[in-house]
Amino acid sequence: MTPAPAFPAPRPHNLAEDGYAILLGCAFIAMGLMLLKQANLVTGGMAGIALLLSYLIHWSPATLFLLINIPFFLFAGRAMGPAFGLKTLFANIAIMGLGSMMPMALELARVSPLFAALFGGSIIGFGILAIARHGAGVGGLGVVALTLQKTRGWNAGRTQMIGDAIILAASLPLLSADRFALSILSAAAINAVLIVNHRPGRYIGH
Repeated sequence: MTPAPAFPAPRPHNLAEDGYAILLGCAFIAMGLMLLKQANLVTGGMAGIALLLSYLIHWSPATLFLLINIPFFLFAGRAMGPAFGLKTLFANIAIMGLGSMMPMALELARVSPLFAALFGGSIIGFGILAIARHGAGVGGLGVVALTLQKTRGWNAGRTQMIGDAIILAASLPLLSADRFALSILSAAAINAVLIVNHRPGRYIGH
């Protein structure tokens, strides 16, 4: 019987690798928010709450994303450790900064709502995934979902989907039927990325 190949011990990411990956993840999230905002859609998680509020008070979704996550930074530090809390704070500040600069670098005259729902949701999902795999979160429901995955083994994508349903239900009075259906699709796109790629035991952050 052929012995199993010996693999070298996993080597943790260094600080530069973490910073680079988190910034890329933040750029994905900022771009996804821009697409969804242009198409007048909502989605799940803190991104969904930020978009929903942006239609009511006309602030940037990226700025609102940071502000509504402030209460979760302390929770993140307590539940997942101070390094996780600091990286999460850094990620949220980066999302706000990149989201503020994105319109100066890219102007969207028109975007298909279906494309915005699928592609925008998917790149937000990959942004969250990149950030999570480098020891940080995007706050809010994401932190709660990652905490439950770490402590109880619950799948982060499925846990977040429950919260997403509540957020999307709150958007019903503001959205037309077709925009509401596409908003559900965008939330499903985010969670599909997490369900497939962020299972307990599949990736250990090295």
